[in-house]
Amino acid sequence: MIRRLLLLSSSRDANGVYLLHSASAIRSLLGDTRGRVLFIPYAGVTIGHGDYARRAAVPFAKLGYDLQSIGEAAEPFQALEGADAIVVGGGNTFQLLATLYERELLDVIRARVHAGVPYIGWSAGAVITAPTMGTTNDMPIIEPRSLRALDLIPFQINAHYTDFHPPGHQGETRAERLEEYIAVNRTVRVLGLREGCSLRITDDAIALHGLGTAPVFSYGAARAEYSAGDDISFLLRG
Repeated sequence: MIRRLLLLSSSRDANGVYLLHSASAIRSLLGDTRGRVLFIPYAGVTIGHGDYARRAAVPFAKLGYDLQSIGEAAEPFQALEGADAIVVGGGNTFQLLATLYERELLDVIRARVHAGVPYIGWSAGAVITAPTMGTTNDMPIIEPRSLRALDLIPFQINAHYTDFHPPGHQGETRAERLEEYIAVNRTVRVLGLREGCSLRITDDAIALHGLGTAPVFSYGAARAEYSAGDDISFLLRG
């Protein structure tokens, strides 16, 4: 299967700097692309799509790429058909998926990626590459037509994964929530993508980047932690 994906847990590094930590990975994926790098800002809720696109365009311009927003396209479908790369920003995953369904764009994004067009997504933009958005952290502020997502990879992603549990907090940990997910969806694996970490997926090969480990949750098996350099290509075999 043709896949050229860069999936980031977050757009910011630990100091809050926007897309700096992923600059080399973006350049490695996009190479000498000088065509249309199309940005999808639909996950933005408290930021306007135009403002979101202008903010995202700055770091891409520093890397030599002209980021154009689908929000400025007269025909979003045609904009995707003509895109040389697709970038999907983070925000609220329910809002993102609901908008993609409303505008009938999921199928064309999937087809373009399967045709070899590079895809970059962070946070919600990474989550929707999974079969469903069922492992997002977001509040369901809007109801999408379905929880089914792009299905570009056969495993689920939990972005911003953390083991932190505030003292005295009686709610479930992130790990406990994901254990609940696999208890119901027993054939599906879930990868926790910690802050500062990313996945580079090329066809049937997958590489984890970043200093943190990535936990993988599988029903009936102990949670496993993987580090950069470990072979996690089994995740792409379903």
